[in-house]
Amino acid sequence: MSDRLKHRLADLERALARLNDAARLPPDTPLLVDGTIQRFEFAFELFWKTLKILLEQEHEEAVFAKQVLSKAYQAGWIDNEKLWINMLEDRNLTSHTYNEELADATNECIADDGRLGRIERGRGNQNDWC
Repeated sequence: MSDRLKHRLADLERALARLNDAARLPPDTPLLVDGTIQRFEFAFELFWKTLKILLEQEHEEAVFAKQVLSKAYQAGWIDNEKLWINMLEDRNLTSHTYNEELADATNECIADDGRLGRIERGRGNQNDWC
């Protein structure tokens, strides 16, 4: 395992732990909701970029997140491509626009007890994400 991959995996592990911490907090204020969504965006970015490194080590080329997720699915590294594409779309929406209803809905998806753990393990089904 390359040093680059080791560092990326460590970063991803920390980001997922912080996302889990945020997901456990009640969404009492817009600031907490925004912070949780920011942690989701950051963790998601690290996740697909880590998959990209793994693909590169397998001599597979993928540039964009959607391509990476598709190839990771084909390789059997994630179980449900549609689930991850849905999360990618939500990440894109929350990163580039601010809509309070979207923020609340995305935060609800993140905070749903048990959902995040299934997704982290790549074992969620399409209905595990909103």
